[in-house]
Amino acid sequence: MPDLKHGDDAAAVNSLRSAVMRLSRRLKHQRVDESLSPTEMSVLGTLSNCGSATPGELARKEHVQPPSMTRIVALLEAKGLVRLEPHPEDRRQKVVTQTEQAVVMLEESRRRRNAFLATLVEGLDEDEWATLRAAAPVLEKLAHK
Repeated sequence: MPDLKHGDDAAAVNSLRSAVMRLSRRLKHQRVDESLSPTEMSVLGTLSNCGSATPGELARKEHVQPPSMTRIVALLEAKGLVRLEPHPEDRRQKVVTQTEQAVVMLEESRRRRNAFLATLVEGLDEDEWATLRAAAPVLEKLAHK
């Protein structure tokens, strides 16, 4: 098990944190719609990846309180990016579904961000690129813990 309090392991964690935060900030600047907050984009991404969900399910997946998610969903609905539909089994609840406008916007956003990253990795040598390819599944695992 790594020693995350001292030495090289602690330095690696610090370096990873710093690099991920810096890269994340740079990726945020590649958004298609600047009027959307990072949280709103994240909710749309969750709907894209997981399908329709209740606001409560989205709140759990996004690690926010249900009242916050209710506000986020209302903002996205007002922008035409999601629609609320009756829950098929529980009429007291609603199901949030992304609209075609959201699908198109997310596809363009992903295309733009992927192109940005592709430009960055063009500057890597073969060993660095192989290391990054091998690290991608580990980073994905960390992102979903």
